[in-house]
Amino acid sequence: MAAEPPAGPDPAAVRLAWRAVEPLHGLIYFASEAHERYAALGIPQPMGYFATRAAALGPVGPGPVAATFYNFNPALIARVLPAAWSRTTPAAAAAARLAAADAALTRALGEAIHGPELAEAAHLARRAAEDATAHCGGRPLFAAHAELPWPEAPHTVLWHAQTMLREFRGDGHVAALLVAGLSGLEALVMHTASGEIEERFLRISRGWSRDEWAAAVAGLRERGLLAPGPDAAALSDQGRTLRAEVEASTDRLATPAYAGIGAAGCARLAELARPLSRTVVKAGLLDPEKALAASR
Repeated sequence: MAAEPPAGPDPAAVRLAWRAVEPLHGLIYFASEAHERYAALGIPQPMGYFATRAAALGPVGPGPVAATFYNFNPALIARVLPAAWSRTTPAAAAAARLAAADAALTRALGEAIHGPELAEAAHLARRAAEDATAHCGGRPLFAAHAELPWPEAPHTVLWHAQTMLREFRGDGHVAALLVAGLSGLEALVMHTASGEIEERFLRISRGWSRDEWAAAVAGLRERGLLAPGPDAAALSDQGRTLRAEVEASTDRLATPAYAGIGAAGCARLAELARPLSRTVVKAGLLDPEKALAASR
């Protein structure tokens, strides 16, 4: 019998808090401020993405990054790492990422970055992120980010806390995918087959060719996880069940981080973050087409 994670709030409350805050972290993958700062360091996209997100691990090569990021083509990673470390250092890369988040949030949120709502959200998110450090086992990417220094301004504290919580959740998601017997590429195919996101963005941004993608589709169809037929991939009943199990496991594994703030804290964090995240979205800071253009 698999061991249960430490108790925390209801997984639905945790998922609500994470989703409400996530745009405030996710802008780092799309904002022009990030692309410009990475290019100034000599690590333009996609090198900048891999180097800055992996910077917490130190000057690593492609192996650990492919293992922890999980759904990227290892060949794509090998084209940029460890080459990035001949151009910059992990410390400089991490600093550039934080500076980009600072600038992008300042541009999007304006005076709201000085407001009491953001300060309260930062306090709640930081408490959850710090509580999560008691559960580093099996979470290498989170553990590495947990050793980075905390910034001072509330909006960057909120960004850094959500970065840690995202990697905490992500490490748990990888564990759930491994238990489900899904490779990173297969997980991407299953995601697009759910209808929640289009194939083009995930396939191109993760570095997979059409042939590699098609082979993964065929393999999942053979396993009964995708509906048969020549049309676009769609989940079968078995595939929907497996994907729901993976998501439920991911939610459950994320709950220990939020035990300290509890269900009430999760609800309050979501309430505080939701209007801030909407502002970021309306400002156009999560446009996938801009991210694809920057990586070419």
